[in-house]
Amino acid sequence: MKRILSIILTLSFSLTLFSQETTGEKIDQLIKCYTATGRFNGSALVASHDQILLEKGYGYKNFRDSTLNDSSTVFQIASVTKQFTSTVILKLVELKKLALTDKLSKYYPDFPKGDNITIENLLTHTSGIIDWTNSINFSPTNQQTLLGFLKTKALDFPPGTSWRYSNSNYSLLGYIIQKVTGMSYENAVRKYIFIPLQMTHSGFDFKNLLCKEKATGYSTFYDSSKIEGTLYDSVGPYAAGEIYSTIGDLYKWHKGLQSYKIISRASLERAYTPLKNHYGYGWIIDSLFSRRITSHSGDISGFSSNLARITEDNLFIILLNNKEGSGLEAITKNIFAILYDKPYSIPVKRHPVKLGEETLKKYIGTYEVMSPHGPLQGEVTFEKGKLMLQARGGPKLELTAEKENYFYDLFEDNEGDVIFVTGTNGKIANIVLSQDGESLSGKKIR
Repeated sequence: MKRILSIILTLSFSLTLFSQETTGEKIDQLIKCYTATGRFNGSALVASHDQILLEKGYGYKNFRDSTLNDSSTVFQIASVTKQFTSTVILKLVELKKLALTDKLSKYYPDFPKGDNITIENLLTHTSGIIDWTNSINFSPTNQQTLLGFLKTKALDFPPGTSWRYSNSNYSLLGYIIQKVTGMSYENAVRKYIFIPLQMTHSGFDFKNLLCKEKATGYSTFYDSSKIEGTLYDSVGPYAAGEIYSTIGDLYKWHKGLQSYKIISRASLERAYTPLKNHYGYGWIIDSLFSRRITSHSGDISGFSSNLARITEDNLFIILLNNKEGSGLEAITKNIFAILYDKPYSIPVKRHPVKLGEETLKKYIGTYEVMSPHGPLQGEVTFEKGKLMLQARGGPKLELTAEKENYFYDLFEDNEGDVIFVTGTNGKIANIVLSQDGESLSGKKIR
């Protein structure tokens, strides 16, 4: 209760303070709060109706050198790359060089079930092809190694019948772009997007990029611990996540899309139409304040990103972070709230507490929560003195106690809470997962 009152008081004070400020200043103050609480370290740009409201950096570009992020800092954008790949595909469709109904077997005749997988299936993650990034001890070194690996793996589901995010889909799209254009994927993106939009600070081989604006990525970035992330060769992320860019270049990207400079309105509307699970062609489609949001986030070692647009009101938000695993969607949602003059939350720095081993072990078990997509199961385990939560098919998250029965994920910074509820018998009976004002509840099943 004390923490809740603290948040309310902080919010009330801040809203009174912000009421005298411009929209840009309110957004700036909000992001400063996220930076102060360790939840943002990067660069941000917010624009409305072709007017830039905010364009600046926050925190360190390189902590060792004491250099700071600014509007020119270069970041890896990870899976935000997918919207560039999908746009090149749609450009090639407009040029009648390929069709969305083309089968994968047209380009790779010996690919298993390739005659049932379309380019649209690849774009929308409905192909059933496994995500190679979830495989242990495998990393592609070229097209042949990835194809050879994927050909040995069964599909997760029959094509078109379900949805599962898979970076492999977009790597295959990159290879198809190469086959169709006769040029490298990278040169195709340059030809059809970067050069027409004058995105002169964007590219592909971040590991070997030599420029003073290049950000150092951090896997951990806290007062007590700052650990640099691993830089991978771009051949792995490839057309699913290899692009680097700046907030300024990505604003040019937004303006190019708004003006239909690259592809037509009809093509973009098709890209923005979700097929399954809110996913279109390289875009996540959702709504907020009765408006359609088209967005995509990205996460790679040392970096995270989120690009979001409300096309009908010409609103654009780009957040680039040289710190991985951050909940940038929560920051984006609060920025949109400011833009629409709606209530928004201000982050409060958390203060972890240490619980004894006996207390932590009482939370161990299997839990099942009900989501909009059906029941989800997760395991809570105790490993090397730490409490861990792992949803089926997902990564393990370390839970940090804020008080007994009340935990959060220290390394995700996604404003999420995990609350364990004690039953009438004194034992843990239920679990509540809360994030961004939404909650899922469930029970302990064993």
